[in-house]
Amino acid sequence: MKNTGIVGIGELLWDIFPERKVPGGAPANFAYHASQFGFDAYVVSAIGKDELGKEILEVLAEKKLNSLIETVDYSTGTVKVTLNSKGVPQYEICENVAWDNIPFTEQTRELALNCGAVCFGTLAQRSEVSRKTTQNFLELVPKNAYKIFDINLRQHFYSKEIIHESLLRCNVLKINDEEVAELACLFELGKGTEQEICLHLLKSYNLDIVVETKGENGSYVFAADETSYFDTPKVNVVSTVGAGDSFMGAFVAALLQGKSIREAHKLAVEVSAYVCTQHETMPITQPICILV
Repeated sequence: MKNTGIVGIGELLWDIFPERKVPGGAPANFAYHASQFGFDAYVVSAIGKDELGKEILEVLAEKKLNSLIETVDYSTGTVKVTLNSKGVPQYEICENVAWDNIPFTEQTRELALNCGAVCFGTLAQRSEVSRKTTQNFLELVPKNAYKIFDINLRQHFYSKEIIHESLLRCNVLKINDEEVAELACLFELGKGTEQEICLHLLKSYNLDIVVETKGENGSYVFAADETSYFDTPKVNVVSTVGAGDSFMGAFVAALLQGKSIREAHKLAVEVSAYVCTQHETMPITQPICILV
């Protein structure tokens, strides 16, 4: 039986759309959606001593999402988001902001020792401070915890070295089809199919699970003795921002509840499809959690 605390560690920010702003960051979105299943979920990050930082804490409190967030001498992170006609985003990410400087504290240490799942990515590891905090956290989590590497490649904020080290530290990989192609190039994996590349990563890094999302073209879950595939439901897409985060939050929460990979995959597909119909990345999804 795994511990049940679920943690998203890394970027916490405001997604700035032309007409609105919403709280975001993959780790925060992941933790929020896991919390929708009744889990004690936390986001670990940092904010600035500014109005945006104060506002984001108010939103997290309103959404009843636990947080371990330090206030540092850098501005709260923002990302400019534009959507194309299919709701697919393009990002402009500010550098040298609060979540680049997440400190490792005694509270962080205690949280690491008692979590059942932690999700991290490449983006917050672009800075030495947050990368070291992430690595320290991963070293302390229980051996039977899910350590999810949501690779989340953005702009130029990643490297082959950081990806390789992160793959060595995780046991679950979340990747999309574009990122599969990028890794195939970076790691010189040849011209195999996406599925062959995912299985190669599963075996060569001794992972338990690889999740590949393909937007409107469905999703796969690969394990040592199982492959699961589901089509993407046809919905009225408003925005795909946060869809992958909601997918993994639901998927991991279902696994912690004792669901099979196939059952967890089905739930994740339904939750992420619903999120695509919403303007925010953290909508209430409890009706789906109950019905699916």
